[in-house]
Amino acid sequence: MPENTILSVKNIVKTYPGVIAINHFSMDVREGEVHALIGENGAGKSTLIKTLSGAITPDEGTVCVCGKEFASMTPKLAKEQGIEVIYQEFTLVPGISAAENVFLGEKTKPGLFVDIKEREKRAKELFERLNVDIDVSKPVKNLSPAHQQLVEIAKTVSKQVKILIMDEPTAPLTVSEVETLFRIIKDLKSQGVTIIYISHRLEELFEIADRVTVMRDGCFVDTKDIAGIDRKQLISMMAGRELNESYPEKKCEIGEEVLRVEHLTGNGDTDISFSLRRGEILGFAGLVGAGRTELMRVIYGANPKEEGRIIVNGKEEKIKSCQDAIRCGIGYIPEDRKNHGVFLRMSIKWNTVANNLKGYSNGLFVDKKREAKAAEEYQDKFKIKTPNLDQLVGNLSGGNQQKVVIAKTLAANSKIIIFDEPTRGIDVGAKHEIYKLMNELAEAGHSIIMVSSDMPELLGMSDRIVVIYEGRRTGEVSKEKFDQNYILDLASGGEENGKN
Repeated sequence: MPENTILSVKNIVKTYPGVIAINHFSMDVREGEVHALIGENGAGKSTLIKTLSGAITPDEGTVCVCGKEFASMTPKLAKEQGIEVIYQEFTLVPGISAAENVFLGEKTKPGLFVDIKEREKRAKELFERLNVDIDVSKPVKNLSPAHQQLVEIAKTVSKQVKILIMDEPTAPLTVSEVETLFRIIKDLKSQGVTIIYISHRLEELFEIADRVTVMRDGCFVDTKDIAGIDRKQLISMMAGRELNESYPEKKCEIGEEVLRVEHLTGNGDTDISFSLRRGEILGFAGLVGAGRTELMRVIYGANPKEEGRIIVNGKEEKIKSCQDAIRCGIGYIPEDRKNHGVFLRMSIKWNTVANNLKGYSNGLFVDKKREAKAAEEYQDKFKIKTPNLDQLVGNLSGGNQQKVVIAKTLAANSKIIIFDEPTRGIDVGAKHEIYKLMNELAEAGHSIIMVSSDMPELLGMSDRIVVIYEGRRTGEVSKEKFDQNYILDLASGGEENGKN
């Protein structure tokens, strides 16, 4: 082991029923480097993180930190060794303030009582360092996802870490917030902190990482200096095959209008109008917090409408609940699939029919044969990777969970499908499968609304793009007039100039 190695993972094995999550994986990480860890969904990255943080115990292998070897870690032992993790899923307490979350479990003065003012003062200083304006006294449940992520980062940065593991830290962040995060990472690196950086956004690695390790199917593939490899090589190593990154071509004509939204106001959005046609993929662009998700939740009945009309297939509909939307043939695939898209502790079979239990029931009980048949059909159609259909959805990779959400939506006979950040947290290979599936749905006569913060994805998949800024529509651009700079200008509050 080289002298400057701070962390060494040797022959780690972890198995679950029917699945080898990690298969004799080894990796060395140097002190003070940013070491990227990448792989497709299901490659074993999350299992490895949990092994390092002490959340799970490996079946075989050792973890060596600063020359000390351990057969397994515990959360307490990991923290004692200076290992901290920023997880992709938030670990915040929703009902307490940002300041209290940052210093949760830490005393700020001697005695029995917490010094709230001192915590707020220290938290404010941390956020000033992050160059972010957050009301530190505000409950985190009232913060945007981006600001919640920054609370997670501040919470971890406040501790004396030696090894900081970041799992998709930029997923909910804007461009300026990503730049701030990268600055902080560089500051930490200059202070000798070692960072293991996990991201599906490969372009980030070339800006922030020193070396990169690739995992595939639970196995070690290779470790390379980031300066000696390109994006295409990384993708090939991840997938084990050549992968075409271009967006698949949609081969269908756009038909008649199926949805019209007129002067819709509610959930923070004001006076928004647009239409959607059969076979169309309609993109929605905007910065984080622009109001796109809020608009989709009103259309789906998850939040109340204050004013305006929703017209489906020429008929005005009174959508006051999600059940009303499903009845109208509207399906919603949410941004936060783990909390709002699937039931993690239920099987693939049960999740598939969950939005249409009445349609798959005989009287009071679900018809198990029809449930199994539906799940089998969608597993085959979407190529859901699982040992069996009784597998809990929480045990699937992110890409396969997303496929289950889509199956659940289609099993409810949805013809209008809202995809909110459809490929967030999904690897390159699974993204391509989702894109192909979206096109197939459009070609089969479905109509799609796609909310995305990924500009290449919007430009590559959409037939038209509607732009939202601070809860209002600022423009609409047709495919032949797509211009990234113009769309970003509209997303930043610029006015339409006739380019649509």
